This record gives sequence, C-alpha cells and structure tokens, in this order.
Amino acid sequence: MSASVLFVCLGNICRSPLAEAALRAEAERAGLSVTVDSAGTGDWHVGSPPDRRAQAVALRHGIDISGYRGRQVTAGDFRRFEHVFALDTENLKNLRRIQPSEGTADVRLLMDLVPGREGSSVTDPYFGDDAGFDMTWDDVTRAARAIVERLRERG
Repeated sequence: MSASVLFVCLGNICRSPLAEAALRAEAERAGLSVTVDSAGTGDWHVGSPPDRRAQAVALRHGIDISGYRGRQVTAGDFRRFEHVFALDTENLKNLRRIQPSEGTADVRLLMDLVPGREGSSVTDPYFGDDAGFDMTWDDVTRAARAIVERLRERG
C-alpha cells in the first residue's frame, strides 16, 4: 500500500517541514510506504532550509531535516498528492482558493484528524521561543500517528 501526503503552511520553514519529518518517521516505524513532502503558500523561503529551531527540535527526536528546502505549493500538487493538509485555517482557505478544478487531492485541516483538536491550527512557533517548536512537534506527531492509523485501516 502506498499513499502521498503534502503538508502546507505559510513559509515552509517551521510547521510543514516538521510535519513532513514526523510522518516520515511514523510511517517508517509502521512499515508503510508513504510519499511525503511539504510546501508553503508563500514564496518568501523558497530554497531555504528549515528554521534552525525546527531543525533543533527534529534532531532532538533523532531526525535530521537540515537537507529539506522550502518550496511553494503548485497547481500540480493537487494532482500529485492524494492528501493535502493545511496546518492552519488561513492556509486552508488559501489552498482552496488556488486548488485547480481538476485537482483530485483531499484538502483538509491537519488537526481535524486529532480527536479533540478538530478545527484548530498547528501551533505556529515562528515568532516565539524554542518551547513553541516543542509544542509544534507534539501537534504534528499526534497528527502523523493519526494519519498512519488511517492508512493502516485503509490497508
């Protein structure tokens, strides 16, 4: 079984690369084949590595994301990926606005998969301190586990 997932936030240097890393790790632990990527709705950080604080929190969990590079979501992503998850409600609105009519991806809010967190956004740590990145990691890890569980059920 294979699946394809794209995580989208604003700049693709904090939340979405952490979500990408968390799902890659959870899928590997579960022995699932999943194509995973991340992107931003904005273009400010195209080609840039993740924020150093995002890299640090991932590394504390045994994952090196220093090789990831920011990119902007494209129209083709809505056909290339089965699932496109927005990490907050503003980016969900942006994704729905730019989604082409021929797009086949299921576009939804990531935290809708986590019981009790429906309708909420992944914590945005960008303007805060290191503790915010730990909260973000917790959010995306919980969501990654929910995705893996759904993929197992789909089997």
